[in-house]
Amino acid sequence: MFKLKNAFLGSALVGAIVVSGSFGTYSWFTSETNAAGEITNGTLEINNGQDMDTKIVEATGFAPSQLKYGEWLKIENTGDMDAYLKATYNQSLSADVPLDAYKVGYIAYKFSEGQEMTDDILEESRIYLDELFNGTTNEVKSVSKAIAPGVEMVVGFVEEEVQPAAKGMSGKTKMVLGDGSKEGEKHEFWQLNDDQYIDLSFAIKLDEKAGNEYQGVSYTSNLNVTAKQMDDGAKN
Repeated sequence: MFKLKNAFLGSALVGAIVVSGSFGTYSWFTSETNAAGEITNGTLEINNGQDMDTKIVEATGFAPSQLKYGEWLKIENTGDMDAYLKATYNQSLSADVPLDAYKVGYIAYKFSEGQEMTDDILEESRIYLDELFNGTTNEVKSVSKAIAPGVEMVVGFVEEEVQPAAKGMSGKTKMVLGDGSKEGEKHEFWQLNDDQYIDLSFAIKLDEKAGNEYQGVSYTSNLNVTAKQMDDGAKN
């Protein structure tokens, strides 16, 4: 009898263990969700951060009344952010004579992705510069307009942006072609999206009234283009 009771007790304990063990395998309805985040900073870059190899203008034997056309300079947004550009033109002479004798004009085209310089645009640019320097009036104003889908153009004299205190001074001057962070149609040209680039060319004329004091004088110029992020807080 004692053995039989022990046998029944053992069976009961085994059953209890089995029930207890199987209770842990029961499933309850569950649900879950996750979120992840990552921020990669943009790149603000023009011309891959490199200086332009092309010279603004180059000539020897320059003389009064002559007009010299410069090469085309490319300003390309090579980053992935839209940018405000500020283009500053610096000029100086090797002698202490007035810079007023040098008239500097420029023409620039802004192209969107898929657009490029064509022979027709090149021919048109020469016509605009000729009209700028040789128009029927000396009061030629800058022009800013769209010339084709995705293409904008601006043309004018650099002197239109000269600071009053610097105009007519000897030695050197610093002038701003345009500042994209400022208001106005002309300045808006200098806003470069991440899929755009600008082709820019200068033309320089030495006044026909320039006297012998200009003989042997060297004229040098420098174009500085800086970019900053196109953000409301970056305008100032």
